Order: sequence, then structure tokens, then C-alpha cells
Amino acid sequence: MSMIKVGEKAPDFTLFSSEKKRVSLSDYKGKNVLILFFPLAFTSTCTKELCGVRDNIYDFNDLDIEILAISIDTPQTLAKWKEMEHYGFTMLSDFNKEVSKAYGSLYEIFALDMHGVSKRSAFLLDKEGVIQYAEVLEDASQIPDMVAIKEHIKKVSAA
Repeated sequence: MSMIKVGEKAPDFTLFSSEKKRVSLSDYKGKNVLILFFPLAFTSTCTKELCGVRDNIYDFNDLDIEILAISIDTPQTLAKWKEMEHYGFTMLSDFNKEVSKAYGSLYEIFALDMHGVSKRSAFLLDKEGVIQYAEVLEDASQIPDMVAIKEHIKKVSAA
């Protein structure tokens, strides 16, 4: 499983959202997109990370960016978590693990011997779908560098 790199075209995908609607990356052509993979809904670090994004959503809105948060959880699980935490961004279910694998963001073995859980990672795509920032964390207790991500977002938003 190779990781995709900065400068490469992001692999397209179609996944079901927490609202049980099909969402494709190609739907966002012409927009800057931040893809955040995370291991599991309702877990402490994932909640901390996505609540941080939620609490700073205005920063992202000002930067002309669409946020897609992806995990292997079911759409129903994501819907419940989104409702509970008031997340204002799109949440997608990669239940079949194909997108996480395509982005090099899949643990072989995670905690409690769970196989095939998304690695915590961040990919910033420009309006052409080219990756401008990529960060894949091996340690699930860490959170992507949001300061660096926002700096890269400013660059692609200005372009």
C-alpha cells in the first residue's frame, strides 16, 4: 500500500455520507478540499480532532475550503456522532476500506486487534484535485498539524 504524494492527482471516490447520500470527490471539482481520515467515531482523539475542526470552522469557511471527514464507521454511526457533536461538515463512510487503502491511510492492525481501520491523516487538494499537502500519522493518538494545514489552505485559496 503506497502513500499518495504531494503533486499527484487525488484518487476519485464515491462514498455514502452520514445522510445516506452518495458523495463523490469529483462533485467538488473547482473547490479546494481538505480530506481528513480518522480511525473511529466516538473515540477520544477523533472527537478532539474533529471538535477542533468544528470549533474553528469559521477559519476554514474564510479560506474557501470544503471538508470531508472519512472513517470506516457506518453512515448510521457517523450520523449519530455528527448530530451529537454538531459537526458542520460532510462525513463519509469508507466501510469497505477501499478509499482509505487508495490513500495509503489504512492500519493493518489497530487497537484491540481490529483490522483495517483508517489512519489519522490529512490531504489538501487544490481546485484541480491535485494534492498540495499530505500527512499520514502512524500514531493514532496524534492529530494532524492544523497550523501547517491552514497555511497550505491559504496558499491554495490565494491561487
